[in-house]
Amino acid sequence: MVGVLSNKIGKDELKPGDHIYSWRSAYIYAHHGIYIGDDKVIHFTRAAGREIGTGTMLDVLLFSSSPTTTRNCEICSNLQQDHPNQQGVIISCLNCFLDGGNLYLFTYSVSSAFFLAKARGGTCTLATSDLPDLVIHRAKYLLNNGFGAYCLFKNNCEDFAIYCKTGLLVETVFSVGRSGQLTSVTAAISAVASSPLRFLTSSASGLAVVSAGMYCAGRYVSDIGIRRDVVKLPVERLVEHVGEASAEVVGVTAGAARS
Repeated sequence: MVGVLSNKIGKDELKPGDHIYSWRSAYIYAHHGIYIGDDKVIHFTRAAGREIGTGTMLDVLLFSSSPTTTRNCEICSNLQQDHPNQQGVIISCLNCFLDGGNLYLFTYSVSSAFFLAKARGGTCTLATSDLPDLVIHRAKYLLNNGFGAYCLFKNNCEDFAIYCKTGLLVETVFSVGRSGQLTSVTAAISAVASSPLRFLTSSASGLAVVSAGMYCAGRYVSDIGIRRDVVKLPVERLVEHVGEASAEVVGVTAGAARS
């Protein structure tokens, strides 16, 4: 049962269209996906065998916590044969998605109090989920057409799952994406290092209160259900937009090469 202390659920509680996640070793990060029924999950990865990545030295830590072996799973092999053109967005059986971890349910339409009570981001949002049929349609469409280039900070597995559930995209260029995990990190950094309010108190307890308040405020205003720099975009238009952006990049690269 989902609550303030834990979003852990049993497999028998799953429903098609659910946004699920599983913490990886040492709880460094959680991997997110959309459950579509029949023990199948559609999720977004950086590349085959790598769930996440930054392209920096940080990957040494991240890769140490992500699955590094390919399971000899007949179900997943058949799924991959049925969908040979997977572009970052892949389909797996539920067991392979969990990779031995526990199953958690990402919750939508939570109250402000509930949201703030969840100290760690990436577990819930104030945003409202669309109906399951539409959620599954988006996930399957992106399975066949891709979700753009993976970026840990702007376009990751949690961003993918939240888009499938809500159809919401962040319009602002210079901002963190929809991911609650990343907004929690940026909120924590802002609370400790960037807030001038920390100079209003010299005591450890006062600093803790100020930092906690700034952290909560940062998480709250960055939530996809609160932000005003978001737009509802049909999945078909999203794929067209991604294709147009890719074409522009190719054109710029070709032009630079000729010059």
